Amino acid sequence: MSTEVRVPTLPESVSDATVLTWHKKPGDAIARDENLVDLETDKVVLEVPSPVAGVLKEQVVEAGSVVTADQLLAVVEAGASAAPTTEPPTSPEKIKEQEAAAEPPATRQAPVAESDSDDSGDTVLTPAVRRLVKELNIDASKIVGTGKNGRILKSDVMAYLDQQTSTDDADLRAAAPAIGGTVDARQEKRVPMTRLRARIAERLLEAQRNAAILTTFNEVNLKSAMDLRARHKDAFEKAHDVRLGFMSFFVKAAVEALKKFPVVNASVDGNDIVYHNYFDIGVAVGSPRGLVVPILRNTDQMSFAQIEDTIRTFGEKAKDGSLSYEELTGGTFTISNGGVFGSMLSTPILNPPQSAILGMHNIVERPVVENGEIVIRPMMYLALSYDHRIIDGREAVQFLVTIKQCMEDPARMLLGV
Repeated sequence: MSTEVRVPTLPESVSDATVLTWHKKPGDAIARDENLVDLETDKVVLEVPSPVAGVLKEQVVEAGSVVTADQLLAVVEAGASAAPTTEPPTSPEKIKEQEAAAEPPATRQAPVAESDSDDSGDTVLTPAVRRLVKELNIDASKIVGTGKNGRILKSDVMAYLDQQTSTDDADLRAAAPAIGGTVDARQEKRVPMTRLRARIAERLLEAQRNAAILTTFNEVNLKSAMDLRARHKDAFEKAHDVRLGFMSFFVKAAVEALKKFPVVNASVDGNDIVYHNYFDIGVAVGSPRGLVVPILRNTDQMSFAQIEDTIRTFGEKAKDGSLSYEELTGGTFTISNGGVFGSMLSTPILNPPQSAILGMHNIVERPVVENGEIVIRPMMYLALSYDHRIIDGREAVQFLVTIKQCMEDPARMLLGV
């Protein structure tokens, strides 16, 4: 019996999706709940599992096609078996492919526990990475995992591929004189934007077109925060099983500043200003697909440990491509830390419909004057980009001064002063 596979209900505000990758071709056997195809939306990649076990009869749409909710994707013949191949093996590689195809397909699993491992020795793989490694025919044991307990992430696979490509190019250039040839360095490669990259570009242009963006700057002396972190980081990690970073300090400082200046936490809707009595702060993180901004909800009610643990989870999910749509939507304010990449100073762009964004930068020891003496202190430049339509310069400057005061005297955040 033929069973139709259709586009699932898409997240709210998402009108369509792009067919990203087919994991089966017509004639392939597929298990119930095994991932058949990936659909890419503006924010996340959705897996579409097969509703029945059988054989893929037809791919109705090709990779790269734009589809909408409930549109027909494929037809699966329930209960059928894959037809045996008649092509004789012509190489060891072909034999391996046929042996792999003859193996019973694995059903989609829940995320692998930190202590789990797969067939590649002791290499720890998530189901998504396992599929990627198999599709690219990569020896997973050669990839260095950067996830917790050595887990291999999608970003690790892509980094390995980049490294291999660089090595191949270097070998080709080195071999060129020996073979009497030359390597043309003037090459071009055209690839379409991913939906995420296209959406990022659209939103950045939207922010510049529709908002009167200004940026104000300040600098912060992080000695007190660094001393506090140094004194308690070991006990903090032992008590909460998470490292104490600076992002939790800045999130808490932002909450204090947002409470004092509610308009910075507001947004523009037509001719109205929408004030929010909650503090949902987005933290910009990099992923293999581009910049994403998962949201910390109700940060005023979160502890330092909860903030650090959630940020760590977001970072792992971003690398693994498993952030959910709900984790990426909403937010009243954003913090972007360009300092982790070495940025000294920048002017961050608003994340619509938010009205402000805080930019953190590199920590550098610089000479400063304290009590009439020149001393060396760990300094960071801060930048606040804001929508001048509703936020005045006075409020923006004082907001940033509040951040500075909280970071230079962290006890303020505990005492609420």
